This record gives sequence, C-alpha cells and structure tokens, in this order.
Amino acid sequence: MIVTGTRAPNRHARQSSSPVTVVTAATLARTGLPNLAEALARTYPSINIQAMGQNADALTSSIRMRGLNPNHVLVLVDGIRRHTTANISTGAGVNFGSTPTDLNMIPAAAIDHIEVLEDGAAALYGSDAIAGVVNIITKKKPSGLHVSATTGANAYLGDGWTAQVDADGGIRLGDDGYLHLSGQYMHRDDSVIKAIDHRLIEDQAPAGAYTGSAYTGSLPVPLYSNQVTNVPEETRESLALSFGKPLTDKVEGYGLITYAHRHSQAFEQYRLPTVLPSAYPAGFEPLDVGEENDYAATLGLKGTNLFGFDWNLSTTYGADQVNLSTTNNVNLGMLKSTCVPASVDPTSLYASGDGCGYVKDKFFLKGFTAAQWDNKLDFRRGFTLPFHIPLNLAFGAEHRLETYELTPGEPSSYQLGGPQAIVGLTPTNAGSWSRDIWAGYLDTDFKIMPHWDIDLAGRFEHYTDSGNTENGKVSTRYDFSKRIAIRGTVSNGFRAPTLAEQHYSSAALSPTVAGGLLPANSAAAQELGATPLKPERSWNLSGGFVLEPVDGFHVEVDAYQIAIRDRLVSSSSYSGPAAVAALASLGFTVPSTIPAQNVTANYITNGASTRTQGVDIKADYTLHLQQYGNLALSAALDLNRTRVGHIATNATGTPLLNAQAISQFTTEYPRSKLILNALWTIGDFDINIRQSRYGQTKSLLTYQDWATGTCADGSSQQYSTKCWYEFKGAPRWLTDLQVGYRVTPHWHVAIGGNNIFNIRPREIPQSTRYNGTNIYDTFAAGIPMTGGYYYGRVDATF
Repeated sequence: MIVTGTRAPNRHARQSSSPVTVVTAATLARTGLPNLAEALARTYPSINIQAMGQNADALTSSIRMRGLNPNHVLVLVDGIRRHTTANISTGAGVNFGSTPTDLNMIPAAAIDHIEVLEDGAAALYGSDAIAGVVNIITKKKPSGLHVSATTGANAYLGDGWTAQVDADGGIRLGDDGYLHLSGQYMHRDDSVIKAIDHRLIEDQAPAGAYTGSAYTGSLPVPLYSNQVTNVPEETRESLALSFGKPLTDKVEGYGLITYAHRHSQAFEQYRLPTVLPSAYPAGFEPLDVGEENDYAATLGLKGTNLFGFDWNLSTTYGADQVNLSTTNNVNLGMLKSTCVPASVDPTSLYASGDGCGYVKDKFFLKGFTAAQWDNKLDFRRGFTLPFHIPLNLAFGAEHRLETYELTPGEPSSYQLGGPQAIVGLTPTNAGSWSRDIWAGYLDTDFKIMPHWDIDLAGRFEHYTDSGNTENGKVSTRYDFSKRIAIRGTVSNGFRAPTLAEQHYSSAALSPTVAGGLLPANSAAAQELGATPLKPERSWNLSGGFVLEPVDGFHVEVDAYQIAIRDRLVSSSSYSGPAAVAALASLGFTVPSTIPAQNVTANYITNGASTRTQGVDIKADYTLHLQQYGNLALSAALDLNRTRVGHIATNATGTPLLNAQAISQFTTEYPRSKLILNALWTIGDFDINIRQSRYGQTKSLLTYQDWATGTCADGSSQQYSTKCWYEFKGAPRWLTDLQVGYRVTPHWHVAIGGNNIFNIRPREIPQSTRYNGTNIYDTFAAGIPMTGGYYYGRVDATF
C-alpha cells in the first residue's frame, strides 16, 4: 500500500490514478553503491545525477527527475516535507541554482522503502512538486537487528576505495510501542580522472594557442599534476531514531529524529610552480573542504474518531549547515607591500619575501545555513454519498517558516583578490533572510461508478515574499477489467524562488579566467539587466494505461507534459569590463593578471518558458521455474525531451539566454534511459544482473585555451560567448552484476560490480578542455566518469 500521491486509505501502487513506483531497500542494496542518490539513479530511469559537480557544489548530492532542475523534485520523509541543503549549485547546467534535499544525509539503514510519484503534485504537497515526489518511508519495526558491511573501489582507476557500515534495530516500548534506531558510517576516497595539463606540455600546443601561463621552469613536474576532474573524498556519519506509542485507545504519539555529519574535500585547478615557488616549488592544487551538519526532528500526534475524522498533527524542524574552507592555497595579494593588517596571520606557515608578513595556506571562505520549521494538521474521513457512492474527504492546513543565512569568510579570504579558486564571501553580501508560508488544502476522492475513480484536490498558499498561489489537480482512473485500466491527471504547479536563489553570490578564480554569480536583486545584477525574481508556474498533463495481460505480468505506460513558465535559470554570461565592474561592486577584486575578456558574471533569472515531454514505460514478470528457482524480470524506460517556448529579454531588449545557456537545460540530459533487470533466486543463491542504456546528450561547449579558430563573425573562438563547439555524447550500455549466497538463515554474503566492462563517456576534443583537464562533458547527466566499481558485502540479520 502507498501513501504518496493520494490521501485515500488502503490504496495500492497499481491502483493509483498517477504513476507511483515502490523501490525497496533490498533493490537499493543490490546496487552496492554507498550513496542513496546514486543507488536510486541506478535503479530508476527517470532519475539521473550530474557527472561532476563544480567547485563547492561538488560536495553536495542532488538528483534530477524527468530532465528538470533538482529544485523541481519534492522530497518527503514519512509524508512530511524534508528540508533542503544550504549549499547552492553555481556550476553551469541543469543543476544551476539548485538547493535540493541531499538524500545522502539520510542513513540508508533507516529506509524501509521509497515511493516515487512521477507526476506534478503541488495541489497535494505545495511548492517544488513539479517533476515529481520522492517519499522515503522509514523503518518502524519494534524488534530485529540488521548489520551490513560493504567495501569496494573503482577497479580500473585504482582509487575511490569505500568502506561502509550500516546497522539498524528495534525494541518495544511497553507492549504496544516501538523504537527503531538506524545508523551509517561511510568513507570514500576521492576518484581522479587523469588528464594531462596543457600548460605542462607547451611544446605540443597548436600553433596560435594561448600559452602565456605555461610552465617553463627546470623543475620536473608530473604531467598528471592536475586532478581537478574528480569525485570528492567523503566521510559521513548519520543516525536516525523513529518511535511511536499509543497514548490512549484513540491517540498515538510518534516521532523521527535524524542527524548527519559530513566531511568532504575536492581538488581545484592545479597552480604552476611559477605562482609561488618559495612555498610550492612543484606547484599546488587548492582543496575545497566542506564541514556539514544536517539534522531534523519530527514530533506528532495522530488519532481516530474526532467527530468521525482521522487526524494527524505534527511539527518538524530541520536544518543544514555548511562551512566551506580552502586548504593548500594562498592569497597572492598578501605578499604585496600593500597588504592590510587584517590579512596577516603570524601563526601561518610560510614567510613572505617582501616584508609583508606571512602567507596563510588555509582560509575559511563562507558559511551557509538553511532551516525549515513545518507545522501541519490533517483530517480525513470516509463518507457514503447518495446512490452508494463512496467518498474520501481530506483537508488540512500548514505553516512553514524558512530561513537562510550566509556567514562571511575571514578577511584574508576576500581581501586583495582572495585565495586561488574560490573567493570568500564579503560581509557586504552576507546576511540572514526568512519568509513565512501559509497553506490550506482540500482533497476529495470518490467513485461515481464501481470501476471509475475521480480525485479532486485544491490548495492555496501564501508566501510573504512571493504572494499567493492557487493550485488544483484532477485525476481519474477507469478499470475496464482487472486486465486493463486507463488513467490521467491535469494539474498546475508553483515554485517560489528559494531564499538562496534570491540572495546568494559567489566568485571563483581559475589560473587564467574569473567569474562570479551576482544576487538577482542586487544593483550589480540590475546594471547587467536583471529584474526581480518571480515564481515559476507549471501545468502538468499525464495520461496512460495499466495492463495485466496474464496473471503476474504488469505493464504501465504513461505519457506526460510539463510546461513551466518563468523558469529560473542562469542568465547568459556577461564578459569584459562590465563583468569586472559588476564583481567589484560586490567586493570581489579580479587579479590584474586576468584579462578583462576572460572575466564573466551571471545571475539567476526568470529566463525562459519550457515544455518537457516524455513517456515512461514499466513492465515486470516473475517466472516460477520450480526446481530452478524464480526469475524476476523487469524493464523500465524513460523517454524525455525539453524544448524552449519563450526566451525573456532584459531591460535593454537583449535575450537573457544564448544558445549555450539553452542547451544546458534542454539537451544535457539523456534523451532516453532504459533499465533491464533480472533477479534469479535458486536455493541459497541470488544473482542480479542489470543492463542500463543511457541515451544521447548534446552540449554546446566553450572553446578553451587550445582553441585557435575564429567564430563566424571573425572573433576568436577562445573563451567565446558567441560561438561554441557542438558535442554529442554517444549512447552507452552499462552492465551491473551481483552474486549473493545465504550462508545461514542469519548471514548473507555478496560480491558484485557496477559497470563491469568499464564503459566511459565519450571524450570531448582538446580545444574544449580547460587546461586540458576536463576530458568529459562534466555538466551532462547520466554516464558516470569513474568506470567500473567492484564491491563485497556481508549482511547479518537477527
């Protein structure tokens, strides 16, 4: 039975008016992957993750559903809205501007199953439920103990070693209550895609390519010194405690508490030995370091027969706090005689040669905190209308307080140009913001005929910063027989700009380029044409059929269309003196060594209206082979395409998006994804094989330092914001295999491999690799960069 996408009791997934899929904990475990987001993307075709995060957003996990932004996926835990991460994604692509719920901060051991609703559900759950809903149902057993230990590594790269321990168990509270405790420890080493830095092979540069920063010293430097294309190192500890107990014969108390801590670090671009030979004679690679604490607590009361209604009252507080630092780094401005006293630290390691004091190698850059306090009261009751028509009536109210806080970095992280890679947040751009959201809803589900179900829902929400919204949904399903049914839904949705989208700013420095994200409501952004952010509004339309041609053979086919107006995306990049001036107005000083044409600035904007269309097909059947065991077969396919219907213009009439910006959220997502799975159980053995096909992606890539051509207008291709290289990521088949054996009723062992044939994405040309390092299209979603991953797992159940 499901609780997602409906407020009617005792509804099964195959009876739903909207497509709902149940993903069990066992299915996720058979992927062998340490992170929940990766495991879900491996088993569910309409969910994908980006190949690699950029800068600080590499430290946070996010999922995309149906090709849309991670902000368009609403995550619930036991039906209650989960808070989001504080860390905003500032890299190009579909993820830009997102602050999604980080699934990896929920211990996998606490999960009983996941219900995925593939439909818009703003009328049921409010803002963000445009692409769909992921509802994580936690374990609530009052007994039992399960412990699992897993270790693995990227076999072909020889890195990414992972160690993970999961455990959960329950005890009774009296005769009728429960307490279930779950925990996870996970450590994963970083994985590096080796690539030769262009600057270290100057003699091989194409004629006319930019080599002004090439290293020409005599010290030997390894060609693979640049490790920027990487999956970060991560250590995570998490806990969950769920509990419940009847207080009277009609009232039950319940709760859920979660906590997670994560330490992670990722490489930035390599700096040559010429940058600071006295401290780094072999060059250096700055590290982004994140320290994150994530926690939530829910307390609730639910009961029956309050004037005939079932009721549920809950309060939930959740927050995510991230501190971002950089190590193995330097602020070159501190070496100058003009450096300011606030930048001097007598406890640092390296002495300056020009009488200015000392050079630090570690900087606190900024802190983020996102918090949410959610209070809900729900009622539900069944009625019988005239002509014996059953009706389920549900209504309720909700209040949510959201806050977002930005803490400035230490002075030396933003003064005099700041350290390499990421510049700290200035006090001018720090601050704290909040808003209140008030909501009420009404939902009716009734059968006007024995085989015809209709669900009508409406919701009103008031945002203190974005105004009012009214959302509705009409769903229907008609069962012609037990073999065939049709279903469809029409709904509208709403997504208010997050507080992070409205107020966040950042700046980043690479060896030869610089860029910054401006707050949309800032004067600097408005000088470049920005306007105040508006809410996104959507229309969802879906329809399909459910078949059972023979007993046990299930087929579901659903077509969908998601139209989004005023979609929040990245503006085109502005370059040159205007970008330098915009960054300077926010306190970010661009080093004089970087030419103005290599400096860019952008902002978040309501830049386009899009239409996403697709088809989801799912089928499953179990063959009972008697003495040869059982063979469970399943297939799932997602076909997906996004098109732009309208592009907004700025105050000067210039389109806010260029062709590259459009491609980042229309074609960098696989056009199709197919998953074929077979689970064979025979005796004490279980063998699972999964075959996945990721469809084509297409990107417009920026020409980088080795580009030598010219655009159609005669301008240089290098770092151009007018012409780009069209790159097509070829489809790929990936094969996963796991073999398990039940040693005793209590012990189970398994060995397996993901992508056992080490399939990688297609490599991009040298002219589009910044410094030669990113050899793949890292903004595209789908095929992992790291190749084959092999693992072993031991499970003990008592």
